[in-house]
Amino acid sequence: MLVSRIYMSEVRSHFSAILCLFAMLLSSPLYAQKPWDNGRLRIAENYRYLVHENGTPFFWLGNTAWLLPHRCKREEVDFFLQQEKMAGFNVEQIQVINAIPTTNDYGACANDSSFVMERFCHQDENGFWEHLDYIVERAESLGIYIAMDCIWGSQIKHLTSEKATIYGHFLGQRYEHHPNIIWMIGGDIQGNRGAESWNALARAIKEYDKNHLMTFHPRGRTTSADWWAESEWLDFHMFQSGHRRYGQRNGDANYPIEENTEEDNWRYVERCWNTHPIKPVIDGEPSYEDIPQGLHDTTQPRWKDCDVRRYAYWSVFAGSFGHTYGHNSIMQFMDKGRMPAYGASTSWKKALAAPGRNQLKHLKQLMLSFPFDERVPDSTIIVGNKGERYNRLIATRGKNYLLVYNYTGRAMDIDLTKINGKRKYLWLMNPVDGSRQYLGTYKSKTVHIPAISTDNKSSQQNTDRVLIAVNNKDFF
Repeated sequence: MLVSRIYMSEVRSHFSAILCLFAMLLSSPLYAQKPWDNGRLRIAENYRYLVHENGTPFFWLGNTAWLLPHRCKREEVDFFLQQEKMAGFNVEQIQVINAIPTTNDYGACANDSSFVMERFCHQDENGFWEHLDYIVERAESLGIYIAMDCIWGSQIKHLTSEKATIYGHFLGQRYEHHPNIIWMIGGDIQGNRGAESWNALARAIKEYDKNHLMTFHPRGRTTSADWWAESEWLDFHMFQSGHRRYGQRNGDANYPIEENTEEDNWRYVERCWNTHPIKPVIDGEPSYEDIPQGLHDTTQPRWKDCDVRRYAYWSVFAGSFGHTYGHNSIMQFMDKGRMPAYGASTSWKKALAAPGRNQLKHLKQLMLSFPFDERVPDSTIIVGNKGERYNRLIATRGKNYLLVYNYTGRAMDIDLTKINGKRKYLWLMNPVDGSRQYLGTYKSKTVHIPAISTDNKSSQQNTDRVLIAVNNKDFF
């Protein structure tokens, strides 16, 4: 009898251990639910947002990890992607070919100076394409998409239409079965420069890969809609609001926007939404954290976390389906022994602690808290002066909620009749940490929200807030 009890105790102990192990496996990145478990990404029925095949909303929170394939070995790739996952990022924008020839940190080449196909063959495990495969697969295991910029715009001069077609076929065949690919044509370039090659590249990829979405990354202060609005291969629009401050023209005669609107990235969203046919839109490159204003003069002030937040909330509330972040040191994977660009002085690993990088998850969480694809930008929510430059108020709403981003914390008058319900419940959210301050219950009419008061003792104290109004008291 005693032996029997001992035996049963051991069985229960072993069974418990197996259950614990099973639970640990299910909670690991390998077994955790991935975004594409909801089906591949597609365009929402209203043509404004991205959703999965089963209707699950997708909020793009991207990072410009441009030189990840070229400057990080595998253990660094693992570390970086794990940190990105923890910070809430679900898209990594990378460059594949950033020079002719291109090499990785193992010294392996992707191509030669004539960009011939013989270089696209199998090498050892640290070969360029094998290493890129590793990045894609590691990101896949963590539920992260890779937005793959095929060749940076400055290098398109090396690709004839014929070579672009060969390269596109190679990419489409190699990555068509990976669920976490998003294609990016272009790369900081006007769409009319090398247009035939861009068209050939995009169409060649699509011949083999009809499962993944595709966009075009344009030069600063332009949108893909400027050239590719009616292109059959362009699934969603991307713009680059860029790195210049208001009035920083830098002698650029070919300036495609109004004077003194450089930082108004919400204007690009409006331009794209007014382009037909309607397609979703995103800011694929706003001002990077810790990069000089204007980019090239390192004596200029640096963009800060407050600017990162402003660009993100302005763009999303104006109608973007997500947002891409950037950091000067992270995008180039700055490290000891490397020649810095744009005055970068911080290592990329240290830059992972940058405040702006770690604040954008609150935007993603906020937007996914509400019905996603019913949301529309609506400036009529703001009564009276909507503001210019930093005082600009940007508003968005669904049927039962509205949100207003207020960068300077100024007083504002808000029309609560724009959403359903006789009573509305209001909060102010601090985008730095996601904390909310309950303001109270209001009748459905225009209400006055006073300016944010601060003690002005700290230059680091933020005044930007998000006004949240819902018609259900138990929403939060």
